[in-house]
Order: sequence, then structure tokens, then C-alpha cells
Amino acid sequence: MTAHEEKYHHGRSPAGWASSVIAIIGALVGTVGFLMNISWPVVIVGFALLIVAPIVGGTLRKMGYGTE
Repeated sequence: MTAHEEKYHHGRSPAGWASSVIAIIGALVGTVGFLMNISWPVVIVGFALLIVAPIVGGTLRKMGYGTE
């Protein structure tokens, strides 16, 4: 029996999902912070999550969890 390597297509990969979810959470946190009479610490946390999202996605992709 041969080993079957799992292939991911059209961005449906753990790396894509992880970076997308982190970016969505960052946007939501930043929006909530902005709507709370502009709470700058919360807005900055949301912005930081937006910066972390592509780093996590890129790291997971290099580890083999992304698309080819």
C-alpha cells in the first residue's frame, strides 16, 4: 500500500484558515475598540492581530500545512 499525501486546493488549508480566522478576530477586536469611545489599547491589540495573521499563515505554510 502506498502512502497517500493529502493535497489542499484553493486555499482550503490549515494555514489559510488559521490566518483568515486570526485576521477576522483582529478586525472585530479593532472595530469594537473603535466603537467603545475609541479605546486605543483595544484598537492596537486588534491591529497587532492583523499583523500576526500573515506571519502565522506563512509559518504554517512553510511547515507544510499550506497549498503548494
